[in-house]
Amino acid sequence: MSKLYLIPSPLGEGNPAEVIPPSTLNIMLGLKTFVVEEFRTARRYLSAAGLKGHIDELEFQLLNEHSSPAEVKALLGIFEKGDVGLISEAGLPAVADPGAALVELCHDAGIEVVPLVGPSSLMLALMASGLNGQCFAFKGYLPAKTDDRKAAIRKMEKESATLGQTQIFIETPYRNDSLLNDMKDSLSGSTRLCIAADLTLETQTIKTATVTEWRKMNFCIGKRPCVFLILAQ
Repeated sequence: MSKLYLIPSPLGEGNPAEVIPPSTLNIMLGLKTFVVEEFRTARRYLSAAGLKGHIDELEFQLLNEHSSPAEVKALLGIFEKGDVGLISEAGLPAVADPGAALVELCHDAGIEVVPLVGPSSLMLALMASGLNGQCFAFKGYLPAKTDDRKAAIRKMEKESATLGQTQIFIETPYRNDSLLNDMKDSLSGSTRLCIAADLTLETQTIKTATVTEWRKMNFCIGKRPCVFLILAQ
């Protein structure tokens, strides 16, 4: 029976072999059918990984945040041809990623799901934060509107204080610095905040400090992929 391979992708530009294990690359390079979040990004990744000149021999199916339940269900048909690889834009498929819908469908259909090893921005950030790595929660994206976002920040801080739990969340890159300003305004000065941007890249930045210390800094994240973590003291 065909399998669904969950294929991690690099967190930014560069040589895939620097962050993707050989075992994962070998499986990926043996597949002919892929479900991807964005065609161009997937083709570029596969080309850099060793399939340059052979991309036109592959089949690509799109699955993103705009895919309807009917379109996702229709993807079951491609498993009749053999194994399938699922690739998201960056990092791990199906984690804060629309590919989770296909994984659920495969479980319901009795198709074996095989997760492969690769970089996770969330776990890399948690590892490097110095915050609680035994009790943590991923909150995904916060609300876009300032008042709602500040309310969500205060709620996370309260949960963190009550449970001793690291709260992990992400943001659309162009709102990174607005989120940082809202955290400076909304969080207690003693709460520890970690900012982890451009993980695994040459421009990587990872810094943990109290909110009081962050308020003294003139720090700009910019439009970079970033993970945020807080732990109330």
